[in-house]
Amino acid sequence: MALVRGFLGLAAAFCVLVVLVLVVHPHRADGFSRGFFAASKGVVIPPLAGICATSVIVHDYKCQEHEVTTQDGYILSLQRIPEGRVVRNGAGNKRQPVLIQHGVLVDGMTWFLNPPEQNLPMILADNGFDVWIANTRGTRFSRRHTSLDPSIPDFWDWSWDELVSFDIPAIFDFVYGQTGQKIDYVGHSLGTLIALASFSEGKLVNQMKSAALLSPIAYLSHMNTALGVVAAKAFVGEITTIFGLAEFDPKGEPVGNFLKSLCAHPGVDCYDLLSALTGKNCCLNSSTIDLFLMNEPQSTSTKNMVHLAQTVRDGILAKYNYGRPDYNVMHYGEATPPIYNLSNIPHDLPLFVSYGGQDALSDVGDVMLLLDSFKFHDVDKLSVQFIKDYAHADFIMGVNAKDIVYNQVVAFFKRQYS
Repeated sequence: MALVRGFLGLAAAFCVLVVLVLVVHPHRADGFSRGFFAASKGVVIPPLAGICATSVIVHDYKCQEHEVTTQDGYILSLQRIPEGRVVRNGAGNKRQPVLIQHGVLVDGMTWFLNPPEQNLPMILADNGFDVWIANTRGTRFSRRHTSLDPSIPDFWDWSWDELVSFDIPAIFDFVYGQTGQKIDYVGHSLGTLIALASFSEGKLVNQMKSAALLSPIAYLSHMNTALGVVAAKAFVGEITTIFGLAEFDPKGEPVGNFLKSLCAHPGVDCYDLLSALTGKNCCLNSSTIDLFLMNEPQSTSTKNMVHLAQTVRDGILAKYNYGRPDYNVMHYGEATPPIYNLSNIPHDLPLFVSYGGQDALSDVGDVMLLLDSFKFHDVDKLSVQFIKDYAHADFIMGVNAKDIVYNQVVAFFKRQYS
């Protein structure tokens, strides 16, 4: 029963993990590093409760807390691990910057669930990289704005389009400004989706060195979990009547009630929700799952979840659909939302794609569609890894992720500057 209750709690996080963890114009970044007590609207997290203090410095790594303000006013938390416990490149030498972006309903803490020798940020730091960890708007450390408070709906009026247009560009500008070097990027799930969309619009590419895409999400037409499909349809068709809320809080009562309604659908088995939504993960242990439940899930916007559900329903990668042609014309100048054309991604951008054979969200069929969009990519710039027994959460919490995935990511990045 304890395990079932644990997964019901996890369900609140993964409820639409359907679209989950599916699942980061002109832009300007007002980046600054001035601590967590800046004057702003929203929740202020004391530095002693931040990611650096609780998950990095305690393991004898150096860590810095930074802030980045997006063009539309969101204040994002950003952590930096400038070097490993053993300095490899010599004091004063520049290290290659790497930005790591989490998925939806979680935050940067999700990268630190495994021990230091097994989690990606510290592995990269120990291999001589300058590591930066992003935290998307609305999550606990990025729950602030220059003028809006999280208690009002306007704070939550965004979808992953805004992560593409504002969050990632602001973070890239800041890291590039701090380091003076092009940036390697790691994304998981939604972190791959927003990166691919950004690349397709020509954003980031002038500041980008290479990108590693773990459990990539772009096309979702092959997603085969009953719970996932039901949830996606419900989100698109019933969102206003089910929630009527701008903030999608996985720990809140409305989401719990929504989950119960999904579990009542014929063919939906909610006994093992993690497997039902992400696929049968091969390599998780109970202590890591317990740590996950202590730290996650995080809020996002309801609009973001609707947008992800639209991506499942429509099978295309497009901007948010406002539901009426005249509304779309108002926002885009056309009756249907513009499509993100992945074939526009520069063919010489080094890419590493790693996907799992058991992943129910980043389904093999959908990854094949994604790889087909890279058919004109320079052959020597595209590396693909298929892991037969991996599912969605294994890429983040797998006990063997270091040996199977992370060492390959490190080797890929090192090849770019060897």
